[in-house]
Amino acid sequence: MAFCKFSTEFIASGKTEIDNIFLNDYLPFAQPEFVVVYIYGLYLCQSNGFDNSIENFAKTLNMQEEDVLGAFEFWQEQGLVQLLATNPVQVVYVPLKNVLTANKLYKPDKYELFNQQANDIFKGKRSISKHEYQEYYDFLERYHMEQEALLMIMKYCVESKKSAVGYNYILTVARNWAAEGVNTALQVEERLKSFENNSPEMTAIFKEVGLKRAPYVEERSLLEKWRDDMGFSLDVILQLCKVLKKKNRFSFEALDNMICKYYEMKLMSVMEIEAFEAEKKDLYNLAKEVNKTIGVYYENLETVVENYILRWINLGFEKNLLLEIASYCFKNSVRTLEGMDRTVQKFYKLGILTVAAFEEYMGQVLADDEKIKALLLAMGVSRGVCSSDRNNYRVWTEDWHISDELLTYAAQLSKGKDSPQKYLSRVLADWRDKGIKTVDEAKATTPIAADNSGVASKKGNFGGRSYTKTEINALFQSIDEIDV
Repeated sequence: MAFCKFSTEFIASGKTEIDNIFLNDYLPFAQPEFVVVYIYGLYLCQSNGFDNSIENFAKTLNMQEEDVLGAFEFWQEQGLVQLLATNPVQVVYVPLKNVLTANKLYKPDKYELFNQQANDIFKGKRSISKHEYQEYYDFLERYHMEQEALLMIMKYCVESKKSAVGYNYILTVARNWAAEGVNTALQVEERLKSFENNSPEMTAIFKEVGLKRAPYVEERSLLEKWRDDMGFSLDVILQLCKVLKKKNRFSFEALDNMICKYYEMKLMSVMEIEAFEAEKKDLYNLAKEVNKTIGVYYENLETVVENYILRWINLGFEKNLLLEIASYCFKNSVRTLEGMDRTVQKFYKLGILTVAAFEEYMGQVLADDEKIKALLLAMGVSRGVCSSDRNNYRVWTEDWHISDELLTYAAQLSKGKDSPQKYLSRVLADWRDKGIKTVDEAKATTPIAADNSGVASKKGNFGGRSYTKTEINALFQSIDEIDV
């Protein structure tokens, strides 16, 4: 008897881990009863407290012993287990990470026809090595693609390249298609038909850039992506081909990068792209100025233009206002584009997109600050206006609908109190509750004893002059109070 061991109850209440490789690559393609056998066997491997025999195994799962053995033979063929003996049955589970790197053994007749047909495809071009065959088998087993489907891909690759194309190229194409759900001969046939349907467009592209060969599989796939997935028209694709050819930089990879870039920027027509390119110089200069103003440096301005400048411009911001915002950010130790972007979003939330709107809003903020200063003086408080003052002022005037005259009278009553701002807030709350709207009505009531809060911002009309640094900071302080 073992010195230490788990109780049956402990084992039954534990956990059995299943590798994600099994869930992704094997479970979806196996018969349900085979999956049950594999998982229950995995459980027994970690549970030494149970009767671990094929007889008890089959009885527990309500299966025949030969069906259990057939399931394990299937998993042995997949490389997940090894049958060490059949009388009595002994099964060893293999780590799944080893399965992916090990060469599996397959029944000789399983791929006999595949071997013959693959050899015919390459006949007169090159021979297929044992290692290459093994790579094909492993691919078919792991991706569960039909043999005929892989043979069709193989044939198309050889014919399109007009050469003894290597197996790495073939398997790259096959993996990409399998990832897109193309696994059967019928699906491959439909994909190849779609290639034929885009032949006139591909011919136009090849003519534009001066290519004389036949299109490769991956090039046809790219055209499908640009046309069907992204929605670009042939006119746009040909225009971008002209641009790259003029710069002697054409390649399908370069064309794909360019198309993906415009797709991310939502520039889908020739007109939109040409307008962007025409404005690009100005945008790059603006990016340079913004970076310089906030104190950052980017060697590659393209990412700055695409991720920030173009987005701000598309929101409707004037360039001069963006420079003003950058200057404010630098003065307030906001030294990143991400930080500036948050400030820009606050302006956008307020609808301030132009210098004119900026000046109008500044006038409103400064007018409110002047009123708040007057209230502070009336209370006998000598200090600058802060954010809590603006918040309180906004509540009193906009939410409670208290007039400036009534506010001034309440401030005068608060002068000399121990906590004038708290007293002011309590007085205003009392008047609001009683429905008092005028100074005369307030004078007719009994003043309250004393105690409570502060002050904040409303709309006024101010402008037509230059602003001091203090006034500028007051404006941006009010902007900073906005959540985005």
